[in-house]
Amino acid sequence: MAITKCKKLLLPSQISGTVSGLPDFLIPAFHTLPPSTTRSFSASARHPSRVGAAPIALPPDVHLRLLEPPRRKGAVTRVEPSKTLEVEGPLGKAAVQLPPFVSYTVDHATRKAQLNVLDRKIRDQREMWGTTRSYLQNHILGVSEGHTAILRLVGVGYRATIEPTATTVKPEYPGQQFVSLKVGYSHPIELGVPLGIKASTPLPTRILLEGIDKEAVNSFAASIRKWRKPEPYKGKGIFVNEETIKLKAKKIK
Repeated sequence: MAITKCKKLLLPSQISGTVSGLPDFLIPAFHTLPPSTTRSFSASARHPSRVGAAPIALPPDVHLRLLEPPRRKGAVTRVEPSKTLEVEGPLGKAAVQLPPFVSYTVDHATRKAQLNVLDRKIRDQREMWGTTRSYLQNHILGVSEGHTAILRLVGVGYRATIEPTATTVKPEYPGQQFVSLKVGYSHPIELGVPLGIKASTPLPTRILLEGIDKEAVNSFAASIRKWRKPEPYKGKGIFVNEETIKLKAKKIK
């Protein structure tokens, strides 16, 4: 007992010559591993993402304009407000919120835009760097070519139509169209098309959604899909884009 109490008061470098009086299974407890032998959770080397630093190609008919936030006279704020970057193209306009630490430059000779941050060593800035770059890339593609989502209705009797009026849903804005679904319910499902999205049915079992906002297009596609999610036994349901499902074996009692 006395030897053990003495060992606790000694440094690891002083224990090497005094471990003879301890049991063998206690000796490793008095030695610390050097920093070089510690193992991390992952054995692979760190490769940080460099998406934010990648330049963005600007089509000839797309223009960027920075809108400064409105400032009130005499108002003092401790937090710097975010700036708005407006993207204008042949299909419309879109806006991206730039955090205070994100700036952008445009090379008019090569028609490329690039985003920068104040300090790359700060984690929050690195995270928003790539996120803001992805938002800007999606908006540039949206105002120049547009985003689409194709929904496939798989099932006996499943079909969809675009109607100018609805009986179960009130219009949210003048001229709103509605997607009418017949997917196995006793009544048709009517969904209002959001503002800025164009819906059409090239085939009775296909729905084509188009818009400049990728998030809005995919969100409306998800709201349609939830009425008949794909099931894994018969493979029926509403599939979005290239979505597939692995079929399961039938339950045999």
